[in-house]
Amino acid sequence: MDQQQPILVIDDDLRMRQLLRDTLAGAGITTELCTDGRAGAERLGQQKFDVVLTDLKMPFFDGIEILEKALHTNPDCMVVLVTGYATIESAVEATKKGAYDYVQKPFEPDDLLLTVQRAMEHARLRRENRRLRQQVEGCRGEELVGESPQIKHLKDLIAQVAPFSTTTLINGETGTGKELVAKLIHQWSQRHKQPFLPINCGALPENLLESELFGHVKGAFTGADQDKPGLFETVNGGTLFLDEIDSMTMGFQVKLLRVLQEGTFIKVGGREHCQVDVRVIAASSRPLSEEVEAGRFRRDLFYRLNVVSLEIPPLRRRTQDIPLLAHNFVAKYSAKYGKQIPNIPAPVMAILNNYSWPGNVRELENAVERAVIFCPDGELLPGHLPALAAEEQRGATVPENDTDSLSIEEMEKNMIIKALQRAEGHRGMTAQLLGISPVSLWRKIKKYEISM
Repeated sequence: MDQQQPILVIDDDLRMRQLLRDTLAGAGITTELCTDGRAGAERLGQQKFDVVLTDLKMPFFDGIEILEKALHTNPDCMVVLVTGYATIESAVEATKKGAYDYVQKPFEPDDLLLTVQRAMEHARLRRENRRLRQQVEGCRGEELVGESPQIKHLKDLIAQVAPFSTTTLINGETGTGKELVAKLIHQWSQRHKQPFLPINCGALPENLLESELFGHVKGAFTGADQDKPGLFETVNGGTLFLDEIDSMTMGFQVKLLRVLQEGTFIKVGGREHCQVDVRVIAASSRPLSEEVEAGRFRRDLFYRLNVVSLEIPPLRRRTQDIPLLAHNFVAKYSAKYGKQIPNIPAPVMAILNNYSWPGNVRELENAVERAVIFCPDGELLPGHLPALAAEEQRGATVPENDTDSLSIEEMEKNMIIKALQRAEGHRGMTAQLLGISPVSLWRKIKKYEISM
């Protein structure tokens, strides 16, 4: 909790107000004092407080009314009641109405402090959780879409590792979303207000990569006519994402290891050590353990990067996420290009579900974007998809001597049959694969007289 915001203390007894103020001040907790319930209610109407410490029995407004007022202005407010023995039952009843806790008079200062500090921590956690939820909900186009067990597990791991500044290694094939996972780790961390910068290590030769990351001093090389800060300086306090880290030369790996171990580096052409606080997230499309065994990657750097390892599954291993991803991309690009495309028909969804997607989520997104571009307002058709996906599906479901004579209905029937086969006759799973409701599936099975 931000200790710059004081705790609101409400009590009509002068000596009790002073005792509460002095007890909390001894622990570095600031307070704002109100002389009775009416003054407290007015103050709550002016400002939201995370923690309120109030007497139960007061004139004008009692502690129960203060509780109701506080929760109305801030549902996450932690209200702690101070009560005498005669009103202990009322205090217990108040906790059922939403009060965080109560302190019984006469109280030990340590007991009061412990209760208030717990209330402050609880309020801080609520605010942090709310911030994270808003961050995820407002991250349109940046969320990790999927409900498969693999993606749910990955989301759980991201949530667990994000609050800590440890180095993290992300493994996954090209197009699986490694940069997205790195962004989410940053956004869900305490560094979220600081910069997040990605750099593709494979796109730069060693000398340019060193200058890009560490910076250089004037005269370090031809063309270095002034000092230039590197990305480690630029992102200080934030997160640096190093993609394709397996492409680094062995010489540069030594320099990166020094930064990770000591938090210092030397600029190109410089002599002074620069101190930085940067969280490093690295990614590789090839297993770094295999690169180590092949002698192309330093073992000590691998261990330093691999403190926490996250694996992003390829799309072919989580095919149940394809309908959700496809609908998400259709909505995204329909809005972007001003199209009215309400859904994805069964033949199109069947093609998407049965293609192997070697380019993973990125290839799926590109295919859907192309389909939206070429589709007029209305219904997506198989012909709107890239030829690669259409040809693979056609070759998998259509007899070789009849590839040019199928109608849309015949193609749809073939898609449904293949989806039923994949789902082993399970109607609910078949409907999910096709992206239609179970009722629509039942009607189409009846229409095409499909028996399984």
